[in-house]
Amino acid sequence: MILVTGATGFLGAELTHQLSRSGVKLRALKRKHGIIPSLLKDNPHIEWVVADINDFSSLENAFEDVDQVYHCAAMVSFDPRNQAELLRVNIEGTANVVNLCNTFQARLLHVSSVAALGNAKKDNLIKETDFWEYDPKAHAYAISKYEGEMEVWRGIAEGLDAIIVNPSVIIGAGAGFKGSGAIFKLVKEGLSYYTRGATGLVDVQDVARCMIALMNSNIRDERFTISAENYHYQQLLVEIAKGFGLKAPGKEAKPWMLGLAWRALKLASLLSGKPASLTRDSARSSLNKSLYSNEKITSATGITFKPLSQSIAEICSALS
Repeated sequence: MILVTGATGFLGAELTHQLSRSGVKLRALKRKHGIIPSLLKDNPHIEWVVADINDFSSLENAFEDVDQVYHCAAMVSFDPRNQAELLRVNIEGTANVVNLCNTFQARLLHVSSVAALGNAKKDNLIKETDFWEYDPKAHAYAISKYEGEMEVWRGIAEGLDAIIVNPSVIIGAGAGFKGSGAIFKLVKEGLSYYTRGATGLVDVQDVARCMIALMNSNIRDERFTISAENYHYQQLLVEIAKGFGLKAPGKEAKPWMLGLAWRALKLASLLSGKPASLTRDSARSSLNKSLYSNEKITSATGITFKPLSQSIAEICSALS
């Protein structure tokens, strides 16, 4: 039996969809008020179980007869107000999953993030051998994913059979206009500015394919960066605008401009009670140039990643 946590999320839904097509016995977790995505509705191969990774008793029941676990459940936020919840879900929740995998002797594939990797040295690509170093300016999400990954390494030291994957920014039509889809929304609504930052991106279908290949391999006790290509944000915005048939952003957002913007939006958020569309952490991230190597994952799985230009065009078509 295969168990997927976070099965109603963007990546979890795609992974569950791909697994269900292979005819395996599949159990998927959803929280009490979780909504099953249309991609998975009425799928006879999926056994849905209501459980929360931070509720040990309900989670323990879901592990009966399970021998493989894909841990996709996580909280993603760059809002400082969500720090306590980020740490609770991404660290404590992961610790619960790790402990139950050890108890039931289930093989674990844990979804971490490139946020848990180290920074590039002298403009080199970031690799799996790089480790995150404490930075007082690091955002809470990065800290939570790093500490969550440390729970998996702790489990490995205790005998757990596990693999860790560190995806870069995951894109796909299934995200809609939330998460990574927010950038598509901004461009569609007439975004005028770009930043000088850069990052790695990867199609959600490729991430799921890599995860399944790794789980079914003999590899254990290792981690893999999953990233298709490195894109400068300006290039990304140009291709999204092209996909929507719109004019591409042509003005560079300078650091001081971003500083004014996130402060103004923070004030507006305090007055309205609504989350700010730009935070200090997300503004800082938009200026970073974080480039990733995919040499290890391509060597281990033989996967050929979908070109990002194709992924972006498909997403724009679906969201038009």
